[in-house]
Amino acid sequence: MSTPRASRATARRGPLAGHAGEPPVLDVDALLDDPATRIVVCCGAGGVGKTTTAAALGLRAAERGRRVVVLTIDPAKRLAQSMGIDQLDNTPRAVSGVEGDGSLDAMMLDMKTTFDEVVESQASPQKAAQILANPFYVAISSSFAGTQEYMAMEKLGQLDRTGQWDLIVVDTPPSRSALDFLDAPERLSSFLDGRFMRLLLAPARGPAKLMTAGFGLVTGALTKIIGAQVLRDMQTFVTAFDTLFGGFRQRAERTFALLQAPGTAFVVVAAPEPDALREAAYFVERLGEEQMPLAGLVVNRASTLPDGGLSAERAMAGVERLRESGSAQAGLAAGLLALHADRVRIVEREERLRGRFATSHPGVPTVVVPALPADVHDLEGLRRVGGLLAGD
Repeated sequence: MSTPRASRATARRGPLAGHAGEPPVLDVDALLDDPATRIVVCCGAGGVGKTTTAAALGLRAAERGRRVVVLTIDPAKRLAQSMGIDQLDNTPRAVSGVEGDGSLDAMMLDMKTTFDEVVESQASPQKAAQILANPFYVAISSSFAGTQEYMAMEKLGQLDRTGQWDLIVVDTPPSRSALDFLDAPERLSSFLDGRFMRLLLAPARGPAKLMTAGFGLVTGALTKIIGAQVLRDMQTFVTAFDTLFGGFRQRAERTFALLQAPGTAFVVVAAPEPDALREAAYFVERLGEEQMPLAGLVVNRASTLPDGGLSAERAMAGVERLRESGSAQAGLAAGLLALHADRVRIVEREERLRGRFATSHPGVPTVVVPALPADVHDLEGLRRVGGLLAGD
């Protein structure tokens, strides 16, 4: 796959980058300092540190002079704790303690509130009130598969249109699949255009003759399965929502185009594990197919080699010799050497996994962030992560 435009703009050659299979290094500071970079989207599988990465990038950009807002969709609210904000909600709130000339705001997506805002902006007050009060709408706006990802894109579009910030950092939803974020508009559009929705709209859109025996059989069966009141709620919702379908599709298309724009940069975040790197590979390939600008890959929580430069093989040879002696001190030393060997093997395994990714996706700029001894819980921790991302 060819190297995306943003990758070329933000890559620098690391000390080992000239070696076979070694990827270029992602230059995080060049990415954040570039005034043309307006949106950074952190994406990847769940549990790989997207939230911490997004917050660290936002803080580093702010302290380098940018006006930044971080949009998180992480329900654990770790971002609020790290940034010293008691409660994040659907309104950007200023983060105190930022050093430098920039500013940092943070917010947490409220999926239901964002959906309500879209309805209120697209419908008349009377129709909006009818939709918002509908029980079927309440259910779909809170739990329909893909709604969270769609509303994340909707909120991104809203933030961009305000012009209040010169950099928006997005922490994508903790979905089972990282691709859910890109698939959400199509999934929602398919649902709105689906056969079931057209069936529910048939009585409102067509003359009485459409109420055929076949239609009656279908509605009768649905009534037995889900109940008459639920079916009426669904039909009322779909009829009221019908005029908004086109607006939803247009908004999704605008946001999708925003993600493809040169000012957007995708940062794929992964852990040094097979499943996470496989998900990262899928995402890199999908971004290429959709012509979306990839900045590079962040490999989070990487293991580091222990001091001393002792190989796993030599350490295990020492273990065997010490165990043969039979003394208590020798047994303790043998245990420490065995732990050393295990750690070296873990590092070698992670390096092989990263090497396979680099071989399959050459030219993708990469930065490896070592695992920290403790969780990040304050701005100083985020600064440290930002420094590691930038290679400090």
